[in-house]
Amino acid sequence: MVFKVYYQVTIAEVPIRENTKTMYVEGESIRDVRFKLKEEPYNVELVAPVTGAYLEYEKQSDDFKVLELG
Repeated sequence: MVFKVYYQVTIAEVPIRENTKTMYVEGESIRDVRFKLKEEPYNVELVAPVTGAYLEYEKQSDDFKVLELG
């Protein structure tokens, strides 16, 4: 399953909406995705599943690249 992760680049700063970035990660569950990202220096705000029509819409974006983290 593909998840959209909203995050701040650095964990040391207060989250600001304008600085929020997104990435797409493949995983089994929200918990699995958060576990895969725990070693990264990101401040993860939200992990949301992307399925159906929403996934098809996101695939049209030039920024759509699914990360397969181990």
